[in-house]
Amino acid sequence: MSTTITGSYFPHYDCGTIILNVSAATFTKAQKRWRVAYVAICSFRVLLSLSKQNVMRRKATSTALLHSHLTVDIQPPTSYHHDDQSDLTEMVKEKDLIALRGFGGVEGVAATLLIDPQHGILGNEDDVRRRRDKFGSNTYYKPPPKGLFYFVVDAFKDTTILILLVCAALSLGFGIKEHGPQEGWYEGGSIFVAVFLVISVAALSNFRQERQFDKLSKISNNIKIDVARDGRRQEISIFDIVVGDVVFLNIGDQIPADGLFLEGHSMEVDESSMTGESDHVEVDRERNPFLFSGSKVADGYARMLVTSVGMNTAWGEMMSSISRDTNERTPLQARLDKLTSSIGKVGLAVAFLVLVVLLIRYFTGHTKDENGQREYNGSDKDINDVLNSVVNIVAAAVTIIVVAIPEGLPLAVTLTLAYSMKRMMADHAMVRKLSACETMGSATIICTDKTGTLTMNQMKVTKFWLGQEEMGEIPSNAITPCILELFRQGVGLNTTGSVYRPASGAVFEFSGSPTEKAILSWAVQELGMDVEQLKQTYSILHVETFNSEKKRSGVSMRKNADNTIHVHWKGAAEMVLQMCSNYYETSGTIKSMDEDSRMQLEKIIQGMAASSLRCIAFAYKQISEAEIEYNDDGRAHQKLNENGLTLLGIVGLKDPCRPGVKRAVEICKSAGVEIKMITGDNVFTAKAIATECGILGSDDTEHKGAVVEGVEFRNYTHEERMQKIDKIRVMARSSPFDKLLMVQCLKQKGEVVAVTGDGTNDAPALKEADIGLSMGIQGTEVAKESSDIVILDDNFTSVATVLRWGRCVYNNIQKFIQFQLTVNVAALVINFISAVSAGEVPLTAVQLLWVNLIMDTLGALALATDRPTNELMQRPPVGRTEPLITNVMWRNLLAQALYQIAVLLTLQFKGESIFNVDEKVNDTLIFNTFVLCQVFNEFNARKLEKQNVFKGIHKNKLFLGIVGFTIVLQVVMVEFLKKFADTVNLNGLQWAICIAIAAVSWPIGWIVKFIPVSDTPFLSYIKWAGQAFGRILHLSYLSFSSLGRGCVKR
Repeated sequence: MSTTITGSYFPHYDCGTIILNVSAATFTKAQKRWRVAYVAICSFRVLLSLSKQNVMRRKATSTALLHSHLTVDIQPPTSYHHDDQSDLTEMVKEKDLIALRGFGGVEGVAATLLIDPQHGILGNEDDVRRRRDKFGSNTYYKPPPKGLFYFVVDAFKDTTILILLVCAALSLGFGIKEHGPQEGWYEGGSIFVAVFLVISVAALSNFRQERQFDKLSKISNNIKIDVARDGRRQEISIFDIVVGDVVFLNIGDQIPADGLFLEGHSMEVDESSMTGESDHVEVDRERNPFLFSGSKVADGYARMLVTSVGMNTAWGEMMSSISRDTNERTPLQARLDKLTSSIGKVGLAVAFLVLVVLLIRYFTGHTKDENGQREYNGSDKDINDVLNSVVNIVAAAVTIIVVAIPEGLPLAVTLTLAYSMKRMMADHAMVRKLSACETMGSATIICTDKTGTLTMNQMKVTKFWLGQEEMGEIPSNAITPCILELFRQGVGLNTTGSVYRPASGAVFEFSGSPTEKAILSWAVQELGMDVEQLKQTYSILHVETFNSEKKRSGVSMRKNADNTIHVHWKGAAEMVLQMCSNYYETSGTIKSMDEDSRMQLEKIIQGMAASSLRCIAFAYKQISEAEIEYNDDGRAHQKLNENGLTLLGIVGLKDPCRPGVKRAVEICKSAGVEIKMITGDNVFTAKAIATECGILGSDDTEHKGAVVEGVEFRNYTHEERMQKIDKIRVMARSSPFDKLLMVQCLKQKGEVVAVTGDGTNDAPALKEADIGLSMGIQGTEVAKESSDIVILDDNFTSVATVLRWGRCVYNNIQKFIQFQLTVNVAALVINFISAVSAGEVPLTAVQLLWVNLIMDTLGALALATDRPTNELMQRPPVGRTEPLITNVMWRNLLAQALYQIAVLLTLQFKGESIFNVDEKVNDTLIFNTFVLCQVFNEFNARKLEKQNVFKGIHKNKLFLGIVGFTIVLQVVMVEFLKKFADTVNLNGLQWAICIAIAAVSWPIGWIVKFIPVSDTPFLSYIKWAGQAFGRILHLSYLSFSSLGRGCVKR
């Protein structure tokens, strides 16, 4: 029943209107506080009077109705007082208890903010908008992301690019002076255009990735939180919270704004992010009711009143001054940086040799101009011509460096990481740390939770045992009233969930964890529990919240009518059973629990667990005031009795396995990744679920060491753990410490470990693991912050998908490395041999920059965006020490590079005579063939080991688009930009020759993959040869030394 009370019901208490109509201009700050206190007192009296009237009406109405709600229809005022808001902000920041008393306590603050502490704000659009306009939104200023201009400027900081620009400027100046403005700008201007094109493409690509990372950052910061609005508990974004909201806080939650403690139990917060202090701070109503944005709930639960949001909080001020670091270097990027540096040094050495050789040949008169005359004639040569020739030589040498240095490697990593992050979001995985993308591809073991990951996390009570008798479909009125009342107490008051029934409808809404919702739903619908009536009948004295260590929660309560005190416990059935000395029978009699009855109850629990049910037991004990126990710190903290309890009953909750989990487990196993299930449930439930999911096979069930309990694993010696850990498939009744211990042992054995977790206590294991995977739905904020990847749907199938993407990232980068090194090796060898033997390089600076553009930027885009394939999940995982460039890659790239070197050097020295063309056409043929070889080799790079490189190519539209775009641009370069690219037109036959020569790379790539390769890394042979050569030199030195000493003696 919903009762609407208008002003006509309480005309004697309409003091709020009188006070609000008084002008505030004449009040001092102290007077304003007295006015607030007066409003609070009046409001309290009004509510007290209304509650009495409501109780009288309830007695007159039908008792069959479960709920009766009170709605006070008070129109909100149109304005708030700025002074009150600034005072509230400072009060919370300074933890000023005196100022809080000046407001009239927490109730006075609630009255100031015009809210009902039980029902929250009105929650309609007008109320929320009015509060946001007055007090601000729960967002803070962030420095804007870097713009396109930043990345353009950053690209200009490259030393080789700057040298090229200087060379281009000098070439432009000398060209204009020698040939005039109309003809002289081509060479220098062409280098300028090519350099700017390379810079623009790289800057645009980096800018897009910056925007992508910024977008993902906003998504990861969008935390969901529960609030009460208009009496209804609902989930909203942290950004939608306004001043006056009543927020529900549980263990692991991040406090979303500054505020005050309204009510709760055992509340402790971690303020280390704000104060740097690692000790947890106790929060209560009297001594410390202040809560800070950014802090984490370490223990307990509470409701909080928001007093400040966004920039008005200390957290907001601090975060606005911190810029996000997007320059995170992943381990793979660090390895690529070393590779780039090594290749760059080789390129620098080659370029220097080419520069020296070309300068020597020029100044010794071994080079000729276009007319066949010696370019340098000593003192007769014009100084401008000499400088122009030297600048061109330097530009050619520097361009070799530009081509040799694989700038595309970091770009390829960035592209593939950004692409995979975006795609993984669509596959329900949000990457928080870039390194996790690539590390996941190397994972050898996944330690997974059971509830919500392997199962659907949709709990339902399917079994109910009272004593040793299963209740089945027995109606609640058949249960003894005293047992029924005790059950209602144990369910309705020992919970972090809540029950809400809208005034207009008869359907209940349940909030909380899936376990809590299932038990509350069962108690309301089957046992006729009325939570509101329970809260009025009993007063809670102390609460011990559930955590994964104790696996139980408890509450002590006092009945208001007769002051009797009951202690209730709820938790893992076998653990609660150990605390019991008696149990209730269905008749309502209490029976002592002897060994036989205890064994019988244990068998009942094991039977339910073997049916994949989660078993929860309820127990209680009635105590006197004198029997209340306290902790060692005096009478400040009550301690709940844990011995001599009476077992009320046991419920079994069914949580079915997720569809597709068994297939996902099979895929992981076929990929060489072992799955270990770590759960807090008992060993029988764990074994049943593991068998159902395919984690335990028929061989494992027969093997004794495949299933262990946490306490057993914990009590092993270190040597025993290291010996037995490989055989363990399931660990039941585990604590977070057990999970951490397993991760540490696995890492010591050289495994790459991925771990899933959702609780606050899982944080150490998530941090310790190589890849921490937190749950997006059930995971606490502490768990999410400790993880590398958030699984948004809490589904193990998504974990398998992340594994696929991790392998895809690694594979894509290896493809691009093979493609780029082929170009690097070919370009360096061709230019070096040509410069030494012929005194000139076959490719101009502009042509080399164009090759650099297609192999770096366009090549990275084409090869770094392949999607995962099933083939990736049929290979063993990549180990920690496996080289980045494998023997397979060396085989492929050396075969292609040697073919390109042979063909292009043949064209360089014999092309004019073979095709009967002049030097200009021959140079164009060399340039065109070299570019087309890279285009065809892009197809070869798609598959490192498979002969069929075209499989699945139709699915990668981006690859086909880039290849087509590259070919079109090449045609434009050769046929239309002749002055710019220093080329001439080619006829159809010459184009066909270029294409035919380039297409040979396909059969070569197909044939070479039949050649077997050794497992020993290729570079280790070079190291071995170097060491052997060093030993030979050392032995030779010793031999000569001994021989010399012998001669001296003679």
